[in-house]
Amino acid sequence: MLAVKKELPGKDIHGLWYNGLDKTIKVDVASDSLIYVNPYNGKITGMVDHEDFFHEIDEGHRYVWLGREVGTAVTSWATLIFFFLLISGIILWFPKKWNKTTINNSFKIKWSAKFKRLNYDLHNVLGFYSLLLAFLIALTGLIMSFHWVRESTYWITGGFSNEKEKKEVVAEIKSDTLLKPKYDMLTSADIIFNRVRKEIAKQNHEAVIIHFPDEPKDNFYACTDMHNGNWRDLYFDQKTLELLPNSKKYIGDEKFHDWMSRSNYSLHVGAIGGITTKILYFTASLICASLPITGFYIWWGRKKKTKKS
Repeated sequence: MLAVKKELPGKDIHGLWYNGLDKTIKVDVASDSLIYVNPYNGKITGMVDHEDFFHEIDEGHRYVWLGREVGTAVTSWATLIFFFLLISGIILWFPKKWNKTTINNSFKIKWSAKFKRLNYDLHNVLGFYSLLLAFLIALTGLIMSFHWVRESTYWITGGFSNEKEKKEVVAEIKSDTLLKPKYDMLTSADIIFNRVRKEIAKQNHEAVIIHFPDEPKDNFYACTDMHNGNWRDLYFDQKTLELLPNSKKYIGDEKFHDWMSRSNYSLHVGAIGGITTKILYFTASLICASLPITGFYIWWGRKKKTKKS
């Protein structure tokens, strides 16, 4: 990593992203650039500006470009409002009587109707068809946003059955050995990478992220089994490179409540079922984006009608 330090003097290397034996390593440094290095000769093969289009869109989605503290509060409460609007929407959609006419009005769009009726159908019918995924997106967003929602969902799905289990979940095990590290950081990272891909990983074996300890008391962090929006957290003793007990299991071996907790991000972005669920989520997201527009026009039309009366 001497080439990286020479190219970016004064920048500390925090970790390595292994993408495969025949691919470059992405070096994590305190910089706005993404650095890619040939792992066999140490030469920098590319530097990409991290502040690209998709990074800006991600900042807007998470923090509406207002910074982490203010932006998180805005998106969190907006998600909560959206969640309650979905509940009120399904109540308003539900027909008072079930007959042929109400079924057609509730499940079919009358494309030949005038704009006002067509707008109503686009709001009412498409809103119903996207409801399940919209509800899932909103709920998983709330789990990310509010601690009480996260804890409540974990408890409802069967977690925290007793205090002992809860303590085991939140426990953080730190290395207390006084031995000096056997290897330097880069050599340790290579040893961990090879052990993870050969002995531990069960999916996407060659893709491993390794983060170096920030403090002398910290341990190595490794991320593996990255597949369909899920991943597995591993921790290795800084001195001995032994796998620590607070490392996560393979997600397929988890109990339901832990599986749900670890799959929250995957469920939120639609990666849980690969490209099929991504397309479904994309379509549902477009519909959700249209609902405020069609809903506003419905409200505006009723407001004008009230004034005329």
